[in-house]
Amino acid sequence: MIEMKSPFEGDAGRVKLLEPPGCDRRRLREQLLSDTYDKPFVLEEHGSRSLHFSRALVQSGMRLDDPCALEFAYTRRMMAFLLFVPEPREILVLGLGGGSLVKYCHRHLMASRIRVVEIDPHVVAFREEFRVPPDDARLTVTIGDAARHVSCACDEADVILMDAFDRDGLAPSLGTRDFYADARAALSWLGVLVVNLAGENRRRAEHLERIHAAFEGNVILVPVEGDGNQVVFAFREARFQPRWRRIEGEARAMRRRYGLNFPKMAALLERSRKLGYARRALSREP
Repeated sequence: MIEMKSPFEGDAGRVKLLEPPGCDRRRLREQLLSDTYDKPFVLEEHGSRSLHFSRALVQSGMRLDDPCALEFAYTRRMMAFLLFVPEPREILVLGLGGGSLVKYCHRHLMASRIRVVEIDPHVVAFREEFRVPPDDARLTVTIGDAARHVSCACDEADVILMDAFDRDGLAPSLGTRDFYADARAALSWLGVLVVNLAGENRRRAEHLERIHAAFEGNVILVPVEGDGNQVVFAFREARFQPRWRRIEGEARAMRRRYGLNFPKMAALLERSRKLGYARRALSREP
């Protein structure tokens, strides 16, 4: 790994790259500026550290003074799965990135076993930079294809968190009908799949349609204010209906325990469910 001054205009920080010490730094700068550099890299400035696939595409962010905080709004929204599965035994994370969700779950969900599958070894190589804990009895990070892992899963997961993006968007193997059917089969009876949807509307609509079909329509879709993402909650049990009154009461205690605004998230989820936001979003797409 090498470190050099950021070549990007307006950036006063440092860039970290997975390159040998004797590499051609001028060529690397040119590749970074022309957006032809084909590996992830880290940008550090103003007390923060971020993982990039390009200058414009930020995959993960971390505050150096609070490495386990959830910097991006969509990651906080994804943690709303705790409203439905408050004590997950097994959590499967598809895509490591900078490890924001992994670190948060590892710190706060002490009774959960967390398994992570990341296809890009270069992303895993930055694991220590983002202070992802080492593997232990509760955490395992595996380099491999997430779709294949899900199709061959032996242990049922109570929660599957899917945030598997590269410089071209969501990995194609994680967008098929077969994958979402396999993901449902890999969940426990009251398990939930949580998917971060980002990118162009057409591709998001394709994913939403396939999730909706695989999970027999038992899906809640909520937008994320400020960044354009959407988060999907898909339930293994087709007849599962959230008990909103109970959830509302527990959300207040969860806010004190976890430091996230669970009452607001519960209200957004209930509103989305009652208004059929997922079905409306599908009907609006051509």
